[in-house]
Amino acid sequence: MKKITLTAVFVSLFALSQVSAQAPIYLVNGEIRHDISDIRPDDIEKTTMLPVDEALIAQYGHEASNGVIAITLRYDTPARFPEAEGSFNRYIASQIEWEDPLPVARVVIRYTITETGETLLTDELEVTDRRLKRRVAKAVEEAPRWQPALRNGEPVATQGVLQVQLPEGAKLPRERAIIIQ
Repeated sequence: MKKITLTAVFVSLFALSQVSAQAPIYLVNGEIRHDISDIRPDDIEKTTMLPVDEALIAQYGHEASNGVIAITLRYDTPARFPEAEGSFNRYIASQIEWEDPLPVARVVIRYTITETGETLLTDELEVTDRRLKRRVAKAVEEAPRWQPALRNGEPVATQGVLQVQLPEGAKLPRERAIIIQ
C-alpha cells in the first residue's frame, strides 16, 4: 500500500494549478474571454496567435504570458431567435406534428438569416424522409423573424445548420449494405 504524504498532496495541487494557469487568453472581437466553447466555428472569420512579449504582458497582465489568441468573428453581436427557449432546432421540432406510425426521420439543412431577420433554407445536407422536409420548410416559413447579427452596428447575413430528428430521442435504423459478387 502506497503512503501519501501531505507534501505529495501540495505538490499535486500546485501542479494542477499550474496546468489551469497555462490556458491562453482569448480576445474575441477585442474583448477578453477565458471560455470560447459557445462560439461556432462557422462564425469565426480569422484567428491570430499574438506574439508574447513585454508589451503584450503589460497590456493584458501576467496571464498573457501563456499566450493570447485573437479571434475575429464575422459579427459583433450574434443573430438571436427570440422565440426559442433553447435552440432554433428544438423550436422547429416542436412546431411539427409527427405521428407515432411514421418512421424515424432526420433532416439537416443549412440556412441563412438575412439582414432583415428572415430565415432562408439554402442547402439540403441530409434528408431521410421528404414528408419531414416539407414540414420543416413550412415551420421555418411560419417561424418568427430573427434579430439579425450586427457588424459595426449594421445587420449582416449569417448561416446556421438546422437539424431535426423525429420522433425525438428515437434512433435511425442502420443502413444495410448489400454486397454483390
